[in-house]
Amino acid sequence: MIGRKVPDVTFRTRVRDESVGGPNPFRWQDMTSDDYFKGKRVILFSLPGAFTPTCSTYQLPDFEKMYPEFQAEGIDEIYCMSVNDAFVMNAWAKGQNLQNVKVIPDGSGEFTRKMGMLVAKDNLGFGMRSWRYAAIINDGVVEQWFEEEGYSDNCESDPYGVSSPQNIMEKLKEKKAA
Repeated sequence: MIGRKVPDVTFRTRVRDESVGGPNPFRWQDMTSDDYFKGKRVILFSLPGAFTPTCSTYQLPDFEKMYPEFQAEGIDEIYCMSVNDAFVMNAWAKGQNLQNVKVIPDGSGEFTRKMGMLVAKDNLGFGMRSWRYAAIINDGVVEQWFEEEGYSDNCESDPYGVSSPQNIMEKLKEKKAA
């Protein structure tokens, strides 16, 4: 994965636009891989589903809290991706009171599939979802890769640790010191 360019994908997002008016002032906006990754050094972390326990209790909140520390290490943005639609991702971001981490909806799983991280989660009633992983991506190219162990369809467990913000911060500091 290291040295690999991220796939060229168009994401269907919903963005707030007060000119739309009404109780739901959002409009569709297509965003591309270049919009998210070109000319920036970012952390992308991907997880099985919005609102799920590990993601909502640890991974997303910890990335949100550690955002200033990551900025100090040369990270421009932190993105959270899931194979969920824009409505779900936006509701989750709102429910988590996100100010720093930005969510990317990979509704059809195209990006996740092209990254080789799409797995069946039928055992949980989820269908096709992302395996838990993270990457440091520099100008669209994977610089560091953090994949949880045991990649498989219908995995009985949900490994978490390798893609934690604490582990990524440790690896960033190690690389800087080397």
